[in-house]
Amino acid sequence: MINPGMMIGDRYEITEKVGSGGMADVYKAKDHRLNRFVAIKILKQDYSSDAKFVAKFKAEAQSVAGISHPNIVNVYDVGEDNGLYFIVMELVEGITLKKFIEKKGKLDVGEAVGISIQIAQGMKAAHDNNIIHRDIKPQNIIISKEGKVKVTDFGIAKAVTSNTITSNAMGSVHYISPEQARGGYSDEKSDIYSLGVSMYEMFSGSVPFEGDSTVTVALSHIQDEAIPLDDIDEDIPHSIAKIVNKCMQKKPEMRYLNASEVISDLKRALDEPDGAYVVISLPIDQSKTIPITKEEIKELKGAARPEIKTTQEDDDKAIDPKIERIIKVCSAIVAIIIVVVIILLIASLKGWVNFSGRSSSKKTETTASPTPTKEAEEGIEVPDLVGHTLEEAEEMLNEVNLKYQLKDKESDEEPNTVIKQEPEAGEKVDEYDIVTIYYSAEGITIPDVKGKTEEEAKKAIEDAGLVVSSVKTENSDSVDKNLVITTDPVIGTSVEEGTSVILTISAGPESGTVIVPNIVGKKEDVAKNKLAEAGLTIDTSKVVSEYSETVKTGVIISQSVVAGSETDKGSKVYYTVSLGPKATEEPTDAPDVVYQGSFTASVNPFVEGEDPAEIKVVLTQDGQTKTVYKGTLGFSDFPKTFTVEGWSGNAGTAVICKNDVQLDGSYSVDFKAAQ
Repeated sequence: MINPGMMIGDRYEITEKVGSGGMADVYKAKDHRLNRFVAIKILKQDYSSDAKFVAKFKAEAQSVAGISHPNIVNVYDVGEDNGLYFIVMELVEGITLKKFIEKKGKLDVGEAVGISIQIAQGMKAAHDNNIIHRDIKPQNIIISKEGKVKVTDFGIAKAVTSNTITSNAMGSVHYISPEQARGGYSDEKSDIYSLGVSMYEMFSGSVPFEGDSTVTVALSHIQDEAIPLDDIDEDIPHSIAKIVNKCMQKKPEMRYLNASEVISDLKRALDEPDGAYVVISLPIDQSKTIPITKEEIKELKGAARPEIKTTQEDDDKAIDPKIERIIKVCSAIVAIIIVVVIILLIASLKGWVNFSGRSSSKKTETTASPTPTKEAEEGIEVPDLVGHTLEEAEEMLNEVNLKYQLKDKESDEEPNTVIKQEPEAGEKVDEYDIVTIYYSAEGITIPDVKGKTEEEAKKAIEDAGLVVSSVKTENSDSVDKNLVITTDPVIGTSVEEGTSVILTISAGPESGTVIVPNIVGKKEDVAKNKLAEAGLTIDTSKVVSEYSETVKTGVIISQSVVAGSETDKGSKVYYTVSLGPKATEEPTDAPDVVYQGSFTASVNPFVEGEDPAEIKVVLTQDGQTKTVYKGTLGFSDFPKTFTVEGWSGNAGTAVICKNDVQLDGSYSVDFKAAQ
């Protein structure tokens, strides 16, 4: 019996049991040598005397011990202590993808794509090390509290050089590939099939094949076609449905050749959701297809032994088919087909397989999400505020995520009544845009103290001839602790001298976890507001900019934490923002007139004593972007005034990059024709 406090290998102290599987139990343990918590998987006593199971258990550790990848659970140690065989692994605290799907019903397109990309990246790392997982399923995918997706449980993994198939090592039947169900040879394309089934469940909320028994489900994998995802839900992009369909092709040679191709198409689907670039190549000779026979079905049924054990976590049972006759009959034909198809696919994919327009080196820790929804692209309709009180107008704008600024105006209307607004009612604007409210004012107005400290706010209110009667606190995800959130009556309200005002001060965000919002496809200002409202902070040191042919300037390309995942309040996130298309040459229609503008960078990007670095100034004007300054500068060079050339007399926006990392903030630049 393994209990808390028990020491394993004179090093690992068991603290609690965290899971159980068919062969092993998993415990949280304290590594006293390195002073850290780990997960320790211990082979069940029932199997410790079975040399076959022990060998298989050790093989799990050996299969992944040499792989270090952010999307694979790391293995630290393997050993034996008084008949207890154990594997020590990285402790990942989070939720399995299976439970995440069950919790949400089905996932948003963005978060499902982001999770799929990370799973495929983990698979690619394993495949690059000649390891086939053979049991890819949501139960074996963990989403950490930070949103990182990790592939675990390589319990039935095998090297690709091994042709031996043990039928009782087959993974869960709902995710098994046709060739595994037949008892045939499996390779990396078998993992791709299982990934396709897992993606199908993420997007639709259910597995593609159900049945009364494991045999029924296994036969469905071999014979039946899944209902296309875009037939189930018309909101699922056609490209996504095609990617999943290609992963789940019955014939391995018709699937993606490797995980890299899956990743490439998933990333492309974010930019071209309705694109027709997913190609499923047919086998060279369709006449060679051999259907499963009645005798083979009988053999499959005979292979489903009742004594096979299952885990408490699985929703299905493992099957044990031993059908290899088909593979033996067709092996020569299939080998020829695979070679020819590979050659043809390489030729057909050569022109676009790396089409993403992005630097892969910057995406190792980021997660992409979908392009904006139709509603977000169309904008938010400004409500009709005229005739309402300031308090009512504030509530109406808060409901649709719009900000406002106040301007008082003489009027015969009752005080605190909105008499005009810009933009007008019904116009479409972006989320968090500012609406200017013109209102009738009379006497004293409550000053704008939002974001000020309690002392500053009290002084401003008392200087206006008003009285702070009380101060209350409440949690806020968007206003820093100890700063003013709002007043009662609301800021801008016309009141009589001596009126009492209640201040509401931020107590900071509540403790606990929050759901990470989707900011991909949003303008940077909108993204900042969404993250602040969710109680998250931006790690500005990791925010980067890159050119994009498909994403507009100032719009978020990708985010570091998967949208829809849970993370602790106050956690840091970062993102990649688009610089727009990279200018290769000056506009052909640019006039001969030279337009100049200037701005002063008042914020020093260096700290005293820091080494000089390359500084770039990137200008955006008239929808075009280019680098207008590049040089090596240091701490003593700032504040610095930059004089730059533009394309016209229109105002532009400049950002500063330090060693190709965009700094926070931007500068408005006015241009005029040079004399």
